[in-house]
Amino acid sequence: MMQREIYLAELDPSVGSEQQGVRPVLIISGNAMNEMTDLCIVCPLTSIIKNYPGSVVLKISKKNGLSEDSEVLVFQIRVISKNRLIRKLGMITEVELSRIKQGLIDIMTF
Repeated sequence: MMQREIYLAELDPSVGSEQQGVRPVLIISGNAMNEMTDLCIVCPLTSIIKNYPGSVVLKISKKNGLSEDSEVLVFQIRVISKNRLIRKLGMITEVELSRIKQGLIDIMTF
């Protein structure tokens, strides 16, 4: 697992308004963490696009492997066990990662 990769993941059990079920997640943790631990930091994706402040919309592409345009929910960042990852779907670009990192910075100031 590497930063910028999108995986299908099982996010249950969840509590309250947390994203739940089997859904795509974007790995945002650095590759050293990804290699050295059984955990990774992810942002869940949703196909219900609401253009939340700080979030980034990914258009479907062969590279990212998404079947629908999806919003990266940066405000729902979470640490998960790699055991929750089901299969790799694809990868985002460096430019998209930069926009997501900026979104993470933005939500810290809201």
